[in-house]
Amino acid sequence: MRTHTYLTGALVARTGDEAAGPALLLAGFAVAGSTSEASALLAGTSLASALGGPVLGALLDGAARPGRLLAGALALYAGGLALVIGGLGRLPFPVTVATAILTGLAGPALSGGWSAQLPAVAAEDRLSRANALDAMSFGAAALAGPALAGGAAEALGAPTAVVLAAALVAAAAPAAWVLPARPRSAEASRAVLGALAAGARTLLRNRSLARATRTSVVSCVAQGMLTACVPLLGERVLGGAGRGAALLSCAAVSALAADALLARFPPPLPPDALVRAGALVQALAPALALAGEPAVLVAAFLVSGLGEGPQLTALFAVRHREAPEPLRGQVFATGASLKITGFALGAAAAGPLAAWSLPAALAAATATALFAAAPAARVRARARR
Repeated sequence: MRTHTYLTGALVARTGDEAAGPALLLAGFAVAGSTSEASALLAGTSLASALGGPVLGALLDGAARPGRLLAGALALYAGGLALVIGGLGRLPFPVTVATAILTGLAGPALSGGWSAQLPAVAAEDRLSRANALDAMSFGAAALAGPALAGGAAEALGAPTAVVLAAALVAAAAPAAWVLPARPRSAEASRAVLGALAAGARTLLRNRSLARATRTSVVSCVAQGMLTACVPLLGERVLGGAGRGAALLSCAAVSALAADALLARFPPPLPPDALVRAGALVQALAPALALAGEPAVLVAAFLVSGLGEGPQLTALFAVRHREAPEPLRGQVFATGASLKITGFALGAAAAGPLAAWSLPAALAAATATALFAAAPAARVRARARR
């Protein structure tokens, strides 16, 4: 399998995933008319990944054909999205949220679960470049996904946008299916529970992984808070809730541009420092959004992307550098699940807060991103005091 096949499949799947979040937000907002219920739907889809990521990572590390497992996860995720939109407005809302939670179990397959397979398709001397391209696929997907979701929602209705997202995820399954096989080592073939414990120990005991994971997860909490504000920002500042999805594409444009620049001109800072710097840049975005002006709002999301893109590339570099080969899938999938869970918690918390006070939700997002940027040692010292 060639690297470009891997990247094409990753891009299609991740575009569907990036479209799914805004589409669900807009569908929930259209049906319920409430940011609280809309953010609950998004949070439900994301929250279950706290369990799904570690289990999926352990299964991937022990699988002789991990691509086939990924393809199955993609099919489950796409089918779950179809069930969610089919039940929205027809079934009791708690039942729809429960369906979204079950769907989220397969979510990490689109992010960390796929990225963990990169060394199988890229030669060691090309892994650094392939890693940058893999991270850029997230940026490209984050650009195309919300734009597709917003455009489909405006033209055809929010439910159609969710169906489009599900179709894109399903379309990536063939590329996952043909990912290379690998020999099963004794360590990689351990019982799932043993693998889960080993992966958790690696994330907790390796200082570089622990610091990068903490910063990225708290950053995702802030990202979830800002995203939950998108329908209201679109409605109040841009003249339509559907137009708010375009703001996420603005963030993706700048993230992609920043990643391309860093791939061409590598920075002198180590990736560990770039992870924290990305969080600091992201803290500016919700603060700028408080201005309530269209031009400043667009600038705010462009700034957000300038922090998100390089942070993700640096995070992947830390994981590839620090994760033991037999536990690589576990580290990537568990890290992805923690990030998605952080995003979900941020969205769930900010939805009701934004309904009460949009400026308060944006201020909370800024404070959370600043906390993510704080060095872990200082945070522990403050906690002890």
